[in-house]
Amino acid sequence: MYTYLLVIASVITLCVLCNKISNKIGIPTLLAFIVLGMFFGSDGVVKIDFDNYYAAQEICSMALIFIMFYGGFGTKWSLAKPVALKASLLSSIGVVVTAGLVGLFCMFFLHTTVVESFLIGAVISSTDAASVFSILRSKKLNLKYNTASMLEVESGSNDPFSYMLTAMLITMLDGSITTGQIVAMLAKQLIFGIAMGFFTAFAALAFLRRLRISNSGFDGVFIVAVALVSYAATSLIGGNGYLSVYITGIVIGNSKIDNKQALVHFFDSATGLMQMSLFFLLGLLSFPSQLPAIAPVSIMVALFLTFVARPIAVFAILKPFSCSTRQCLLVSWAGMRGAASIVFAIMTVTCSGITHNDIFHIVFFIVLFSILVQGSLIPFVAKKLDMTDDSSDVMKTFNDYADEVPVQFIQFIMPENHAWCNRKIMDIQFPPDSLVVLLVRNGRKIIPRGGTMIEAGDVLVLGGLSSVDHTEIHLYERKLDKGDEYIGKSIMELEVMQKLIVIILRRGETIIPTGKTILMENDILVINELSSNKQVY
Repeated sequence: MYTYLLVIASVITLCVLCNKISNKIGIPTLLAFIVLGMFFGSDGVVKIDFDNYYAAQEICSMALIFIMFYGGFGTKWSLAKPVALKASLLSSIGVVVTAGLVGLFCMFFLHTTVVESFLIGAVISSTDAASVFSILRSKKLNLKYNTASMLEVESGSNDPFSYMLTAMLITMLDGSITTGQIVAMLAKQLIFGIAMGFFTAFAALAFLRRLRISNSGFDGVFIVAVALVSYAATSLIGGNGYLSVYITGIVIGNSKIDNKQALVHFFDSATGLMQMSLFFLLGLLSFPSQLPAIAPVSIMVALFLTFVARPIAVFAILKPFSCSTRQCLLVSWAGMRGAASIVFAIMTVTCSGITHNDIFHIVFFIVLFSILVQGSLIPFVAKKLDMTDDSSDVMKTFNDYADEVPVQFIQFIMPENHAWCNRKIMDIQFPPDSLVVLLVRNGRKIIPRGGTMIEAGDVLVLGGLSSVDHTEIHLYERKLDKGDEYIGKSIMELEVMQKLIVIILRRGETIIPTGKTILMENDILVINELSSNKQVY
C-alpha cells in the first residue's frame, strides 16, 4: 500500500511540474499528462502493467462527470446566451455532420464496415471541454465576437451527443436494432437528460436555500453529491447522464448561492486533479508500440477531420448566422479532440461486438495529433486571423472567475461613549477611501445610509482599498509559553522595531491590541514583520 501511495504522490507531483513546464514552452498541459502516462505504462520506461479497459472506463467516466459538471458550472450564461443557439447547433447537428462525414471517409477510403466506419466518426465527433478550457485559460486568449463563449458552450455540451451516437452504434454492433428502437433511445436520452438536469439543479438549490450550510466545505461535499445524483439517476432511467450533469452545472453555477467562491476553489482543484488522473490513466492504458502500425490510418482520419469534416460542419452552421469567414476558420481549428473521445473509444473495446480495427489506438493517436498540432497553434491561428481582442478578458467569460477587486473589510463593535455613538453616518468623518458597508444591530442586518444613526453595541463592517502589494506583509505566529520575556509587559514596552503585533488570540477570543495591552501566558501573537528583518522564533 505504501508503495502505491508513493507512486501516486510522485505522479501528481510530476503532473504539477509538467503543467509548469508546458506553460513555459507553449505545449498544452493535457498532452504532458498523456505522455507522462505513456512513460509510466507497460510499454514505457517504468512499465506499470495496466490493461484493464473495464476499470479504466469506470474511472474515466467518473472523472468526466465532474469535468462536465464544472464545465457547466463555469459557463457564464449572461455572456453565453447571445451565442447559445449557434453553440447548441454546433454541439448537436455539428456532431452528427462531423460523425457522418468521417464515417463516409472511413467507409469509402479506408474500406471499413459501415457500422464501424460511423462508430469511428461518432467517437471523435465531439470537441473536448477540458482541452478547450485549458487553452483559453492558460493562454488568456481573448477572442472577438464572443467566440470564446461559443467554444466553451459547444465543447461543454457536445460530449453528450457524441456519447448518444456512440452508444447507438455500439448497440447496432452488438446485435440487431430497429429504427423505432433507435428513435426511442435517442428521445429518452435527450428528454430525460434535459428534464433530470433541470430537476436536480432546482431541487439542490431549494435544499441549499431552505437549509443553509454554514460550513463552506460541506457545501462542496453536497454539490459533489448533486453531480453524482444528476448523472446516476438520469442514466438509470435511460437518459443521458452527461447532458443532465452539464445542465445541472449551468443552472447551479448561474444561481445565487452562499459560499460560491469557496465552491469555485473546491471544484477548480478537484477538476484539475480529475483531468490529471484521466489523461494520465489514458496514457497509461495505451501501448505506444502499437501506434506506428495504426499511424497511417490515424493521420488520414485526423487530417480529414481537421481540414474537411470539421470546417464543413462549422461553415454550414455558422454562415447562415452571418458569421465571418475568419471566425468560422478559428472555430473550425479550435475543435480539439480530447479525453471524452478516448473514453468513448474504450466503450468500443469493452462492448461485446466485434471490431476489425484498433479503434482505441486510432482515436488515441488522433487525440495526440489534435492536442499537439491544433492546441499548440490556436494562439498563432487566432492572431493570424486577426481574431484576438485586447480590449476583452477571456477569463470573464467563465462563471467561476472572480475579478480581483482591491477591497478589504474590517469589523468592529462600537463601544459606549465612543465619538461615533449617537451620530448619523453622514456626520462622521471616516478614514479616507472607506465606507460603512454593513451594520448589525441586535442580530439584525442593516444596509447603512447617510441618515443611519450609530448606537453603542452596533457591529460595523467597514470597507476600504486594500494594499496593492502584499508581498512585504509577512505574518507568523508566536505563542507565549511560560517564561517568555514578553509575558506581563505591555506592547509599548517591547523593543519590536520593524514588527507589529496585529492580533492576539487569547482563550478563544480575538483581540486587536493597543500599546497598553498587557501580554499574558499562552497568548498567541500574530506578528507582521518586514522580510529583511525576519527572524525565526
